[in-house]
Amino acid sequence: ALAHEISVLCDAEVALIAFSTKGKLFEYSTDSGMDNILERYERYSYAERELTRTDSDSQGDWSLEYTKLKAKIEILQKTQRHFMGEDLGNMSVKELQNIEQQLDSALKQIRERKNQLVYESISDLQKREKVLQEQNNQLGKKLKEKEKEESTRQTQWENQSPPSVLTKTLPSLTIGSSFQARGSDYEEGTRPQPRPITLMPPWML
Repeated sequence: ALAHEISVLCDAEVALIAFSTKGKLFEYSTDSGMDNILERYERYSYAERELTRTDSDSQGDWSLEYTKLKAKIEILQKTQRHFMGEDLGNMSVKELQNIEQQLDSALKQIRERKNQLVYESISDLQKREKVLQEQNNQLGKKLKEKEKEESTRQTQWENQSPPSVLTKTLPSLTIGSSFQARGSDYEEGTRPQPRPITLMPPWML
């Protein structure tokens, strides 16, 4: 409460980091945020140390740097727990609203990135589908051409082949035997029979 009053009365950015006797971290910062205040503090402190640094106080600077880094780590760990929904009991409504806004912004970015990846994945699948469809069309075209060539070859073969001739089985003729048989018949049927010799009386001659 005192830090808040100082920030209002002096119109200044205030950041407060405190550790309890049990080592528990307590922090307070104005609307600019703890990280921004610490960053500005480090920038101005570094510039001031560069102007006034001596060999005698270098050890003290390292000690201060260590303390600041340790406090920053504690703050980051506490912020992480808050984002995980832990240690929210001592937070005010404004602090909770601030965390809620940060989570909403993070979720929005996550959704945008997820939608982008899904869109890219769908686009890639569509491209693959198009390639496969083109390959399928080419294979179908080659198959049709092959079938057409086979049909043309079959037609040419049928046109070039001679018509099948049905040969009738004729009875085998034994010309010699038939001729001989007919000749023997002719000889037997047409051979003049010898006339019987008859003696006629002379007066009939």
